[in-house]
Amino acid sequence: MQFLPVKSIVNARDLGGYPAGDSRKVKDRLLLRSAHLADASHADMAYLEGLHITKVIDFRKTEELAGVTDRMIPGASYVSIPIDASGSVSATAAEKEKFTKRKKFEVKKLIVWAAFNKKAQKVAQDLYRTLLFYPECQKQFAAFMREVVDTPDGAILFHCTQGKDRTGIASMLLLAALGVGKETIIADFDATNQVYAKDVRKYSRRVRFFGGKYAQISVVKSFIGANTENFVNALNELEAAYGSAEEYLKGPIGMTDSDIQTLRERYLV
Repeated sequence: MQFLPVKSIVNARDLGGYPAGDSRKVKDRLLLRSAHLADASHADMAYLEGLHITKVIDFRKTEELAGVTDRMIPGASYVSIPIDASGSVSATAAEKEKFTKRKKFEVKKLIVWAAFNKKAQKVAQDLYRTLLFYPECQKQFAAFMREVVDTPDGAILFHCTQGKDRTGIASMLLLAALGVGKETIIADFDATNQVYAKDVRKYSRRVRFFGGKYAQISVVKSFIGANTENFVNALNELEAAYGSAEEYLKGPIGMTDSDIQTLRERYLV
């Protein structure tokens, strides 16, 4: 796991360096993940331009873009694939990322409210299951993987709002397609918590002050950080249902053996 040397783009990382099968590893500076690019500085934009990024894939919904539209990287095409699980039992998969648009005093109230709200607890618990199993989400992630397969040259940067949940699932799919092991995939997902640990601790203390226990703290981990325990549970359910992540890719994500081979030839060394 490699964090990119940028200051104004949150949770910006390179998937390069991860070990894959047959003593191979993911090539550096070709598959990049991050939070949104709206606040990117001139210096950081110049750095990204130097990475020869040819495609930026944005998982945010239209309503999430107000006031936080990405800065455009010269030479890169911009593709919108809004990931939305509205209508499922878990409501909207991106629901929790709305917290990041609130003023700080509003966030504090919302987090405390959500931690003790049964519906919010279920959204938090089911989030990754929804992203992986809800048919509309599968369709959108299939479109993402098709964009990657159909981009033969240059680097790809993909992101949502905070670069952790929708982006985390996209990263998992890519790494699985490249033959990266489950433990490494989980470690990549969990690395988000290095970025948001301070905020998670702060809001967890607040929730504990009001009597919050495990269930309530789990909501804070999901809404502010990345809930690795829930992610692992969702991965286990995926394996139970499909046999392996690769079979999941060949199933609802619609990838072929040829697609997977193309990605491995392009992104492994």
